[in-house]
Amino acid sequence: MLKKLFGHREKTVEVVAPVNGEIVDLKKVPDPVFAEKMMGEGLAIKPADGEVVSPVNGEVVQLFPTNHAVGLKTKSGVEVLIHIGLETVSMEGEGFTAHISQGDKVRAGDKLISFEKGLVEEKAKSTVTPIIITNSNDVNVEVKEETKAAAGTTVLMNVHSE
Repeated sequence: MLKKLFGHREKTVEVVAPVNGEIVDLKKVPDPVFAEKMMGEGLAIKPADGEVVSPVNGEVVQLFPTNHAVGLKTKSGVEVLIHIGLETVSMEGEGFTAHISQGDKVRAGDKLISFEKGLVEEKAKSTVTPIIITNSNDVNVEVKEETKAAAGTTVLMNVHSE
């Protein structure tokens, strides 16, 4: 009985869009690490602007020192990676501003990172932003058939856990 009261874990996590823009199939991302799903299941978005919000309720478990990527974890253990652009680590943080810190609790729609889209277009390989379920081998990921993403609103994926 106590487990029922205190051990409640969400069975399905809705992952909403972290950025506004056009949804891109992961297989079409011009980086084999993402396209071949080596990091996990997911999709990508070609961002329309430079604002990134949390796609889930959870905790910031990793904020890369260059602020180009963030890892989140939900109460049920779903792990989400948002990687802003491709080969943006080489920008060494230039143009990226974090609004959160590792260990922070966030809700879907909370602002995570701002970035200068024009600078990323100029200095990185691509602005395409993969959203990956890094523990997709442990959960069932249902990717939605959307084409446009509204940050904090459009449901991109349902992730089912035991």
